Amino acid sequence: MILKAIVENAVEALAPTAPATPPPAGVNTAGLADFLRKFFAPLFLVVVSVVAIFFLFTREITRFVQFIILAVAIGVIFYVPNVIEVTAKAIAGALGIK
Repeated sequence: MILKAIVENAVEALAPTAPATPPPAGVNTAGLADFLRKFFAPLFLVVVSVVAIFFLFTREITRFVQFIILAVAIGVIFYVPNVIEVTAKAIAGALGIK
């Protein structure tokens, strides 16, 4: 039984296989948005937290509110799905890149 499985696996490994298809031309950006989101989102949260604490300790409430509004707008770009992809496609379309 074990010998039969070994022989079958050896024959299967030595059998010729179909040639691999060449990779598609161009740059593969399939996971780029996820990579950017995973890389910059925690960094963004740390920076927002530190700056917000600074504004609160210095009692600059107006700048704090302005900063929080800006941080929420930028946070939407990082955390809402497909915003990066849609924006990138719109910019590419405006530049004439297909």
